[in-house]
Amino acid sequence: MSCSPEELKRKSDDFSVKWKLFAGHPNFDDFVEFAVAASSLTEFLNTRGLSGLHQSAHALEQKVLSLFDGWSGLDMPDFTLAELNTLVGEFAARVLTFIQGNSSNVVERRVQTDHPLLADLTPSKNIWLVTPAPHTWSDLVTQLGYFKIKVAMSPLPGEQSVASEPAIVLVDANGMENAAFGAVVRTLRGRFSASTIIGLHLGGEFESFNLALGAGCDYCFDVATPLSAIMARIVKLCDNDEEPAYRVLVVEDSKTASAVIQRTLSECGIESLAIARPQEVLTSLVKFQPDLVLMDMYMPGCTGVEVTRVIRQHAEFLSVPVVYLSADTNVALQVDALRLGGDHFLTKPFNPVILNAVVKSKIDRYRSLRRSMFLDSLTGLYNHISSKQRLDVAISSAVADGTPLCVAMLDIDHFKKVNDSYGHPVGDQVIRSIAWLLKQRLRKTDTVGRYGGEEFLVILPGMHAEQARQLLDAIRVDFGQIRHSVNGNSFACTFSGGVCEWSAGLGAEALIKHADEVLYQSKHAGRNQVGVLTPS
Repeated sequence: MSCSPEELKRKSDDFSVKWKLFAGHPNFDDFVEFAVAASSLTEFLNTRGLSGLHQSAHALEQKVLSLFDGWSGLDMPDFTLAELNTLVGEFAARVLTFIQGNSSNVVERRVQTDHPLLADLTPSKNIWLVTPAPHTWSDLVTQLGYFKIKVAMSPLPGEQSVASEPAIVLVDANGMENAAFGAVVRTLRGRFSASTIIGLHLGGEFESFNLALGAGCDYCFDVATPLSAIMARIVKLCDNDEEPAYRVLVVEDSKTASAVIQRTLSECGIESLAIARPQEVLTSLVKFQPDLVLMDMYMPGCTGVEVTRVIRQHAEFLSVPVVYLSADTNVALQVDALRLGGDHFLTKPFNPVILNAVVKSKIDRYRSLRRSMFLDSLTGLYNHISSKQRLDVAISSAVADGTPLCVAMLDIDHFKKVNDSYGHPVGDQVIRSIAWLLKQRLRKTDTVGRYGGEEFLVILPGMHAEQARQLLDAIRVDFGQIRHSVNGNSFACTFSGGVCEWSAGLGAEALIKHADEVLYQSKHAGRNQVGVLTPS
């Protein structure tokens, strides 16, 4: 659970208040508020990884939104109110049961930037594997153990009691008919409110996947899926990195309209900044760094299309989505607006649920695009260019704050031999393994990037050279214990490293060069060690 019970209760209570306001005196304005709250709660549960509660909330949200089309402005029928009241009550009871059954969430080491520098080796996540053939998954269990992910196994879902909900439930479909597998998943979904459920060993046909997802699976893998792909999904789900809040710049000359828009966005946890003068848009883009711009079409002295045209002249804002808001339903105008750099067109008065859905979907695509630009596709780490950019920022912060900073270069030993002996897919898995280990063991404030093929750049703010060496040396020892399976056999790899502490006058290139020199000293000294260069 990636949010505290207190946070979940607060969100659920806010939703209940909106329902009581509407149920006490049904009217369209309060219904809209309730619908927005239902949509916001559903999105909240999804982003927090509370899969079972999310599916329950989604069913409730769909019922609420379906009532928009039939709303006539008159009182809502009593039987509809009664049906909604039952659904809201059942959902609230499930939330309460979940909160009572789960102790307060422990904030993990990586979230705390003031935690001691060496890693905590206690298990980070628990997984439950439901399978009739535990021996077939022994390699997966072993591999996950290297990353402090503990797996408990059981033949059937009812044969094991758990003190708290597992983060992930894996369900092996091997030997089961589709209907039987669906029944098992439904049982687990009713039992667990937060667990992510993954179906394994499914048939490759459409019906198997459709039934599994309909029964409550969050992800599905067919019988041909390699173990590395399953590992990658599990490790990603166990990673507690949270996306920063969505940010929207509202360009709207009406203060009343701006206030309504910002309130609608805040209901779904979206941060916003409103400006009334379109001439301020470039300055606001630089300072606020929004994920999306909501643009009024008509403003004094300037149209939204003209503002967007100016925005698109600046390369750094070329891909930022622009959504227009206007009371004008002229189709020709809308087509021109989209052709001149806009991404979507919403007419006023807008449905707040639709507004939030459009904003979030556009931001999701924008962030996916940025991730593909800045992250390495194999490991999910920063790529070469973005790693160096992060180092420039870290050096600027060290200069401004007067704090220490270390940079390390790491390189997998004899990696060419791995590729030559076992093939590039196995080599890719070794690279992913060190990436996962580094992400798991480093602090949230640290940066790790894939600098080259098997070479990694690590940026450690606030650390002196010896502290950095100790941390990376502990990770080196753990990496050497990981066994990589191939064709019934296994092998281990090691890495060498070089650490350099920043000193006044050293730029990013010089710092990397020094760390690289120490790395090769470690290589020449026998490999499988981390060397250090302290400032002169």
